Amino acid sequence: MMTTIKDVARMAGVASSTVSCVLNDKGNVSEPTRIRVLEAASQLNYVRHGPASELKRNSTQTIGIIVHDMSSPYFSDLVNGIETVVMSHGYDMIVCSSLGGEKSTAHRYIRERRIDGAIVIAQNIQDQLLIEASEAGFPIVVMDRDLDAQHIVKVLMSDTQGGYLATRYLIDKGHRTIAYISGPSQSECNLHRYQGYLKALKEAGIEENPEWKIGGQYMKQDGYDAAKKLLEGELPSAVFFANDEMAIGGLEAFREHNISIPEQLSVIGFDNIPASQYMNPPLTTFRQPKRDAGQLAGHVLFQLLNGEIVETLYTLDIQCVERDSVRLLNLS
Repeated sequence: MMTTIKDVARMAGVASSTVSCVLNDKGNVSEPTRIRVLEAASQLNYVRHGPASELKRNSTQTIGIIVHDMSSPYFSDLVNGIETVVMSHGYDMIVCSSLGGEKSTAHRYIRERRIDGAIVIAQNIQDQLLIEASEAGFPIVVMDRDLDAQHIVKVLMSDTQGGYLATRYLIDKGHRTIAYISGPSQSECNLHRYQGYLKALKEAGIEENPEWKIGGQYMKQDGYDAAKKLLEGELPSAVFFANDEMAIGGLEAFREHNISIPEQLSVIGFDNIPASQYMNPPLTTFRQPKRDAGQLAGHVLFQLLNGEIVETLYTLDIQCVERDSVRLLNLS
C-alpha cells in the first residue's frame, strides 16, 4: 500500500497541512517540527509522485464552514457533526462568518479559494459566488438552501414537512386559531416552514389570520417582541414559533403578562435547541437531526474532493419532541 501524506502526519503528530508545508518548503514551520516530519517521511518511505504532488501543492488541507451567526446555538450540533468527519480525514477546519456581506471572511475565503472546499450553512452568501466557485473545481455543499446548480450538492432538512407537522400537531390537539411567528423573509427554511403551516391550515379548512403572522429574525428578542404584539389584540389558542430561540423569548413575554402556558395559550417551537427542555414549561418542539446532517455534509464534501460521483440532493426527516407547552383542547 502506498504511503500517503496523512500517514506521515499521523506518525509525526501534526496536521496534514503541516506536512504539506514542510515537503513543499512553504509556510512558517518550527525547526523541531520540520525535522520530525522529515524523519517520519523517511521512516515510512514516503515518495512524492510528480503530477500528483504538484496538484497537492495548492491544497490547504482545510475545509471551510460558512455560517451567518456563530453565536447561535442552532449551529453547534451541525458544526460538531461536520467536525467529526473533517478530523477523521486528517484535515483542519475553519468556521467563517458571512456577516459583512461581500467584505466578510467567508466571501474572501471562497472567492480566493483559501480552503479546499466549503460547507455553506449561511443563507446570505450570494448564489452566483457559490456557482462560480463550484464551476472552478471548488467543491461546495449547501445546507438548508434549495440552490440548483450543476456542481453544488444540497443537504436539506424537510422544513416544509416540519412546518406542516408542527401545525398539524396543534390542529390535532383541537386548536383552530394558530399564530405563526416567522423567521427572516429571505430565509428559505423559514419560507418552507411557513408553506407547511399554510398547507396544514388549508387541509383542516382553517383560514389564515394575517394579524397572527408576525415576522422576526430568529432571535430571542424577536419572539419577545412578537408575543408583545400578539398581546395587543385577540389571542389565538396556540402560537407556532419558527424556531426555539423566538419561542423562548415569547414565553418570557407571556409570563410577564401572566399568561399561563399551556392553560391559556399553547406554544410550540422548532429546532430542539438544548435550552428548550429547561423552559417553564418545557417546550414542545420539532427536532432536526442536525448532527446527522453535519456528518452527511462532511462525508459528501470529501467524496467530492476525491472526485467521486454523488447525489445532488439529500433530505433528512424531522421529528416531534413532545413536552408540556401544548394542551389538548376539548374536542367534543
